[in-house]
Amino acid sequence: MFPSLHGYRRVWIRADLVAGLTVWAVLVPEALAYATIAGVPPVIGLYAAVPSLILYALAGSSRHLVVGPMSATAALSAALIAPLAGADGGSYLALTTALAIATGVVGLLAGLLRLGFVASFVSEPVLKGFIIGLALVIIIGQVPKLLGIEKHDGDFFDQTWGVLTHLGDIDGRTLLIGGLSLALVLGVKRWLPLVPGSLLAVLAGILAVTLLDLDDKGVEIVGTIDSGLPAPGLPDGVTPGDYLDLLGPGVGVLLIGFAEGLGAAKTYAAKAGYEVDPNRELLGLGAANLGSGVFSGMVVNGSLSKTAVNGSAGAKSQVSGLVVAVLTVLTLLFLTGLFEQLPEATLAAVVIAAVIELVDIAALRRLYRVWTEWLGGIYGRAARADFIAAVAAMLGVLFFDTLPGLLIGIGISMVLLVYRTSQPHIATLAPQGSLWLDVSRHSGLTRSPDLLVVRVESGLYFVNADHVRHRIEQECTERTRLVVLDAETSPAIDVTAATMLVDLRDSLARRRIDFRIARSIGQFGDELEAAEFGSNRIGVYPTIAAAIRTG
Repeated sequence: MFPSLHGYRRVWIRADLVAGLTVWAVLVPEALAYATIAGVPPVIGLYAAVPSLILYALAGSSRHLVVGPMSATAALSAALIAPLAGADGGSYLALTTALAIATGVVGLLAGLLRLGFVASFVSEPVLKGFIIGLALVIIIGQVPKLLGIEKHDGDFFDQTWGVLTHLGDIDGRTLLIGGLSLALVLGVKRWLPLVPGSLLAVLAGILAVTLLDLDDKGVEIVGTIDSGLPAPGLPDGVTPGDYLDLLGPGVGVLLIGFAEGLGAAKTYAAKAGYEVDPNRELLGLGAANLGSGVFSGMVVNGSLSKTAVNGSAGAKSQVSGLVVAVLTVLTLLFLTGLFEQLPEATLAAVVIAAVIELVDIAALRRLYRVWTEWLGGIYGRAARADFIAAVAAMLGVLFFDTLPGLLIGIGISMVLLVYRTSQPHIATLAPQGSLWLDVSRHSGLTRSPDLLVVRVESGLYFVNADHVRHRIEQECTERTRLVVLDAETSPAIDVTAATMLVDLRDSLARRRIDFRIARSIGQFGDELEAAEFGSNRIGVYPTIAAAIRTG
């Protein structure tokens, strides 16, 4: 019934129980906090956690991935639902739940259609820049709760200005509770990483409110949380047209959630020596979101941080996730009253501590350093594109909010893909013994002045055909009499590029230069051979030496 539990061993049960208890201690306070990011009551985060954990274990392929509410998709949910709900606050919660259902449907369809490769279209630098921008937006959105001041709407800079202009309104008790909570979570994470600092901060905040009556002294608390389990069903007041409108936004939520979750799943699968199936991951994520929506929850995705907790606690399988689900059910049945006294400032501190590690400025510095070290060459151009893409995605979120930032990031991913494909590295080769090496990377190599051997380090397609032809013609001199294209690193070719090679052969022939191809492999050789060029066939040889020897 649970494919991810195939081959389960009894000796794993103790490790899975301990890991499940550890993850539960982290998940409960974070689920409450992430629900507030999405703009819904904190208990919605717990509603979402239970079905998502169970259904992912049923449909997913990772033994370690923990699925539940997360900061990035929660913030994206809020950005998507706010304009749709408008002034009707009553429909906000229903539409948030409907977005989870729409995301689930999109995920299931994508999994059935085997679209797991789609995550590859969002490059790591773009995703990193998007996540950094999103984390900064989340943090500034929580700062007013941490300080006890009024929150201002708008983009990141509007909210920052709102904080700065209301520093005189800070509530001292709220700041003290929030500051101590943040220090506790970060301190425990730094020096006692196996201890659930978020849960300690939540319990300490609840204890402080209860003993000191801080809620009567101006400190905002979570307030009433309904106990019990939600009844399954579709959200009230959401029409079929609303679901259709939410399918497009659901694609965006799924893409970000899938990219983050797949990365976490692959990381721990590699450590444990098994494979994850991207299409099964789509099915698992789709089922988790659909279940969350049917049980009055919010959008969910795989969590890198909680998966790390799960793995470091010794989890062996999804039994740990099922243990977390059971413990969360018990929390909903018997412990919700405990969290009613939770200070909003402590909840904000939990959120900030959870997402501050996502502000990975060091990653941007690495991209910038690679760019400056490789400046000038084709590798420098690629590194520059990575850095610019990451910064653009980050600024898109900061200036234009979450959804436009996501679209900018995806658009840049596509442009980056086309750019790199259209500008492949073309190496000029020279012999060293029986090898032919790139002269730009190996000093001391000697080229014959009448011979040009080149290697295109990419497939040949319509987007790079003109670039390749221009570079080869540019490398030819008045003394060049033979050009050999080493096709070993060009696994594929399309009709446009094949035609380009024939035109290049004819162009070089007018300059009394022969053109030949060596070491064509795979689809490149098949397509070139299948193309009907009549008498214009290009000479193809098994080795560079054979191409040179032929008269």
